[in-house]
Amino acid sequence: MSARLNTAQPYAIGLFRIVVGLLFACHGAASLFGVLGGAAGAEGGTLDAGTWPGWYAAVIQLVCGSLVLLGLGTRAAALLASGSMAYAYFKVHQPGALWPMENGGEASAMFCWAFLLLVFTGSGALGLDRLFSRRPDAEREPATQTVTVAA
Repeated sequence: MSARLNTAQPYAIGLFRIVVGLLFACHGAASLFGVLGGAAGAEGGTLDAGTWPGWYAAVIQLVCGSLVLLGLGTRAAALLASGSMAYAYFKVHQPGALWPMENGGEASAMFCWAFLLLVFTGSGALGLDRLFSRRPDAEREPATQTVTVAA
């Protein structure tokens, strides 16, 4: 049973990455373009361009979420996304109350830890990272050289 689960692990990580990236990108798209219900607190509208920190957070959400969704530059995008969610939690939510259930920061906390996990696991299966990192078999294995020592 354990061996089967181990062989499926890259696919589980890949699916996890896809779902987390999609949800994160949707948050950014909602805030920037007013789709999917619009920006939180903006009555279904959008955030004004350049407003701190909301507009910048939305750009990070859309760009990093899309990169993670595609599995392209996953570790770097996930690190930036995780940091932005840590900032959101500690600067926006945590001053209101200690626990995420009290301060409305559950999504920020979950996204922060989910992206931090992806920093360490990478994109898993089904990501463009793997497609672009593939090299022909001849390039993968180092060429063996024979050295002749003259006596």
